[in-house]
Amino acid sequence: MASEMKINHSEKAYELLRADAEKILKLIKVQMDNLTMPQCPLYEEVLDTQMFGLSREIEFAVRLGLINEKDGKSLLDSLERELSALHEASTRK
Repeated sequence: MASEMKINHSEKAYELLRADAEKILKLIKVQMDNLTMPQCPLYEEVLDTQMFGLSREIEFAVRLGLINEKDGKSLLDSLERELSALHEASTRK
C-alpha cells in the first residue's frame, strides 16, 4: 500500500511539473505572438524567471524523492529545446 502511494505521488508530482512546463511554453508563445520580440529585456526576464522557478520546483521534488533527477533534467531539457525552436521560428519571420 505504501509503495502504491509513493508511485501515485511520484506520478502526480511529475504531471504537475509537466503542466507547469507547458504553462511556461504557452506564456512565452503568447508573449512572442502578441507582446514582445525575443530580444526584448522583458521577454528575457519572464523566460529567466519562469525557468528558474520551474528548476526550483523540480529540485524540490527531487529532494523529496518524488521524481528522480534524470527525469527532472529531461523535463527542463525538453522545455528548453521547445523554447529554442520557438525562438528560432520567431526570428525567421
